Amino acid sequence: MKAAFLFPGQGSQSVGMGRSFYETSAAAKAVFEEANDALGFDLARLAFAGPESDLALTANTQPAVLTASVAAATVCGERGLTPALAAGHSLGEYSALVIAGALRFADAVRLVRRRGEFMQEAVPVGTGAMAAIMGLELGAVEALCKEAAQGEVVEVANINSAGQIVVAGHKPAVERAVALAGKKSVMLPVSAPFHSSLMSPAAERLAGELAAVTVSDLAFPVVRNADAGVTRAADEVKPFLLRQVASPVRWTECVQRLSAEGATFFVEVGPGRVLSGLLRRILDGVRGHSIEDAAGLDKALEALAASG
Repeated sequence: MKAAFLFPGQGSQSVGMGRSFYETSAAAKAVFEEANDALGFDLARLAFAGPESDLALTANTQPAVLTASVAAATVCGERGLTPALAAGHSLGEYSALVIAGALRFADAVRLVRRRGEFMQEAVPVGTGAMAAIMGLELGAVEALCKEAAQGEVVEVANINSAGQIVVAGHKPAVERAVALAGKKSVMLPVSAPFHSSLMSPAAERLAGELAAVTVSDLAFPVVRNADAGVTRAADEVKPFLLRQVASPVRWTECVQRLSAEGATFFVEVGPGRVLSGLLRRILDGVRGHSIEDAAGLDKALEALAASG
């Protein structure tokens, strides 16, 4: 079986994430300790004990989800479950690049901390918003955004599956888009219009941080968000991480590309089960296995053994 690791992004966080692996694996504990050292504060304590309001702050969420995901993937490796290829949703792309050996973990955790700060600061609080548009295909959502804009920005931000597309932009324009889309569409509880052109200032600031980071060639391919292409070499990493900030997450195409590259066994590695749920809607007859704790890893290994 050719295993693909799927790494979650912001929104998958929960108080207590990663604790199961921290308490049962010295290697996972070391990942959290390295994050604490790199950031200069006790990220492990925040992830395990909250408060939830602090964990939900973008600048905290991004390094916390990255750390919990890398810790989980490290334990997977200890148990013999390793990826042939990977992808990550938004900040999850950093998790994938760490496990592929392209980014040092300490560099990545500092990068996503800064990325979170830059993304939050790009647009004043209360100015931007995001919404999930349900039950409409991409072309219909794009047309709806054009109608709702009225001189403001509202754009496709995440293409999560057929019939589940997230838009982002100026709050009034996003609200108009939701009104046009109908009752199945909802505003999302986020503090900034991520993956829209309003994030361009964040990308410009992130460029300076990325310039100081050394990137290595990858041990396995990583499918990237910005264009669903495949990153195989070090020189492809930085340009696409910069593009990603203000570009839509093309998640449907990412999963389809993983399948086209030969993936036959999919595991969501890190907190939450969002990506496993989306997987079923993207690939017919394919089920993902969620590894957010030791019990989930045991089940995934059993499923892998049973699949031969």
